[in-house]
Amino acid sequence: MRLSSIPQIIDFDPFETRTEAEATHALGEAIVLADQRVFRHGVVGASDITRGKLQIAAAPIANHVNMTCAAAALGAVTVTVTPGATAGAANLYSEGYLAINDVDGEGATYQVKDHLAITASTAFAVNLFDPINGVALVATSEATLVHNSYKNVREGTTNTIRAAGVPLDNIATGDYGWFQSKGVAAVLCETATTLGSPQASSDGVAGAIEDVTDLYGASAQRIVAWADIMAGVDTEYRPVTLCID
Repeated sequence: MRLSSIPQIIDFDPFETRTEAEATHALGEAIVLADQRVFRHGVVGASDITRGKLQIAAAPIANHVNMTCAAAALGAVTVTVTPGATAGAANLYSEGYLAINDVDGEGATYQVKDHLAITASTAFAVNLFDPINGVALVATSEATLVHNSYKNVREGTTNTIRAAGVPLDNIATGDYGWFQSKGVAAVLCETATTLGSPQASSDGVAGAIEDVTDLYGASAQRIVAWADIMAGVDTEYRPVTLCID
């Protein structure tokens, strides 16, 4: 397991974007400013993104869920899994997670170090940062691959996917930048939002937020911000307090 603490940054620019990975920052690494705003390091997915719009994580891939595993002994740092009929790029899940969801070893979550390109319906090896611990895996164990929330972030129209944060500047496809996940931020409103109301990712306008309409039902929405500064106006970028972290 890689350990990390809140870094002491003298010169931090939340508007900075880069065309290559930042060697000193892991995906999702947090920078906390004196005013308690939090920014996390991430990389953009297949489409350019716009400042002031809420970004969400990459969607789970159904054929990379509940995969069968090869047996893996205690102390092993590689697990071989067999996906369904969906391919994937090399390191699609690097800095993400391998969750053991059923049979021997279930309940454990391991961070992914790297892997080769994924061929549909073909077993491949997933290298881990930490060794298999507690219970060895057997040939009937099942595993699920989970993206890092800050790898291939995107603007989407769903409130059932993890929120990543709000960039302070436009960021191009494949570039790296910072995503605000906590504190005061101007964010696009889909509709007139109610003062004091919790906010969720919009299911109608990509990158926007909207009043939470169902807190506890079957379509429960995750709160990503509070409209505790002023009411929101449709299509305007009004200040809210982000609470993704």
